[in-house]
Amino acid sequence: MTTDARTPAPSRPARIDFARSAPKAFTSLIGFDAAAREGMDPALVELVQIRASQLNGCAYCLHMHTSDARKAGESEERLHMVAVWRDAARFFTARERAALALTESVTLLPAGGVPDDVYAEAAAHFGAEELARLLALIFAINTWNRIAIATAKIPGTDDRA
Repeated sequence: MTTDARTPAPSRPARIDFARSAPKAFTSLIGFDAAAREGMDPALVELVQIRASQLNGCAYCLHMHTSDARKAGESEERLHMVAVWRDAARFFTARERAALALTESVTLLPAGGVPDDVYAEAAAHFGAEELARLLALIFAINTWNRIAIATAKIPGTDDRA
């Protein structure tokens, strides 16, 4: 059965509220996420989070990060192109493309791990500390995606201030 904006999705049994049920883990992840973002270009942060959320099928995080990107001034045009960034290269800088390629490789983890050429391209655009923070950002969004999916978070219900 498919649904659209006019047809509500089937209801699910209630699942745990991860933040309330595992507050230390949740708080630690918030700290990890904040450390990963430190000094990173906010637009790049959102692009990475959007792409990982698309790949993981996390509607909750995708809604949150596209909303955050719009609030930060990201264009609708670029947001629409994130899913097809390889075919829409002119919309993204070489640095952004390197980050998106690394995001895909770390998120999907192909056999053999992250390809050397993908890692080398990212390393060419990011210094060691910034590359480490980019990797941490990718690790964090993948964790957030898995939390939101496993606990059936509903898109559009983000209650952050």
